[in-house]
Amino acid sequence: MDCKADGVGDERSPSSSGGQSPDLDRNPSPPPDTAGGGEDGDSDAIGDTVYSKHWLFSTLTRLINMVTEHAEGDSEGQMELPDGDEEDLCKVWDMAMDKDVAGLLQAFKATDILVGVISRSRCPRLTEICVGILGNIACFPDTCATLSQNENLGEVLLLLLGDADPPTLLETSRLLLTCLSQKDVCSLWLQRIRQQTSVRSNLCFIMSSSTNTDLLEKVGELVETLFDLDEDIMKSWITAQPKQAEGDLDVASCLLEAAKQLRSESPNGLEVYLHALQLLTTIDEGIQTFAAPDGPGQAVGEFVGEVVCKDLCQAEDLSVVLQEQRSTLLQAFSVLQALHRCQDQWRSKADTSVPLIGTVLRVLQHDSDATRESQSGEEEKKDEQLEALAEAAAELLADICVQIQKETVADLVREGYLTERTCVAAARSLTPNFQTSFEHLQCVLSEADPRLADEVRKQVPA
Repeated sequence: MDCKADGVGDERSPSSSGGQSPDLDRNPSPPPDTAGGGEDGDSDAIGDTVYSKHWLFSTLTRLINMVTEHAEGDSEGQMELPDGDEEDLCKVWDMAMDKDVAGLLQAFKATDILVGVISRSRCPRLTEICVGILGNIACFPDTCATLSQNENLGEVLLLLLGDADPPTLLETSRLLLTCLSQKDVCSLWLQRIRQQTSVRSNLCFIMSSSTNTDLLEKVGELVETLFDLDEDIMKSWITAQPKQAEGDLDVASCLLEAAKQLRSESPNGLEVYLHALQLLTTIDEGIQTFAAPDGPGQAVGEFVGEVVCKDLCQAEDLSVVLQEQRSTLLQAFSVLQALHRCQDQWRSKADTSVPLIGTVLRVLQHDSDATRESQSGEEEKKDEQLEALAEAAAELLADICVQIQKETVADLVREGYLTERTCVAAARSLTPNFQTSFEHLQCVLSEADPRLADEVRKQVPA
């Protein structure tokens, strides 16, 4: 759920965690001794809430004692969290969504307490809850600023990305994203991430090996945000040499593996990973990686092309896709265009998928039809994202058509992709800005299908 403070953050309650009891799928009840109100209850209340300061302080104290006792006893064994303690801590997790409670937790030095517990915890559920509480505290600018100054938290949190527990990894990624969304502390966290080299390898491991949809989505958002905020981080991650002995992978391949996992499970998650890949194509280091003969460029191109043709642009629902998933399609076209421009390093441009070219042609035809309807007053003006999508499709087609072969054009005609309507739409999209591509397409079309070429000349004079 969205944080109520200034619209930033990503509040989360224990009920959204997979391991939580259904009985806790609600806001916490006030402690029994203050639920009835009265002077004592009012003086003990946290701000304008019915939550008890005494109960909150007692719960934190009990948490400290519980972890200390376990550490002094069997420190190597995994700690079991009693049901009653888990329920109370989950109430604190829920309560931390309130700004007054978050402020009081800071006054109680809760960050120091929770970081200490996390450092000594031998219980994955306890670690998850503590990170979750910190995540809710961080949703508010003031408490996030104070929390972020805690150097121990910065160190512990980044090391937690190497944890083996998916719920803990999910809450850790959420907390990092929340801090990065706060402009006053964003640079501090970026500096810490640049200095902690294990962040890249840990996130790459998650992306390449996890099957947890929620975790992959959140990690994808984290990587996308880091790349968007800090080009230096993106450059260092794309050029880092994977440790083959440890099964490490380059970051582009890891993004691809996560995108494959989310392909059928999460359209939003797929879009996030496509955007992360697109961001890599905006730097020279990324282009060089994709262009390398043994690099991930070909695998990424084949996957994105398949998503475009088989998942996004099926013949019967193209109009719906262009409305509902135009953002994803725009990211895909941007990636494909960048890969096509560098792909001559590892394959011939003549190898461009015929179905992919056909899909681009259909998108341009749809745009041409929509433009004519708009000009005739039958529809409202197209939105900016659809216009951007049409421009990306035209640019991709222009790159393809510069060296398109007669055999490819003949295949497009034979398989029904290149018809009079799609050919005219393509010609109209190319003539304003891509004259060379248009002339080459027209020349090759004259050899492959003279009749169709003549029709294009009539409707779209050079």
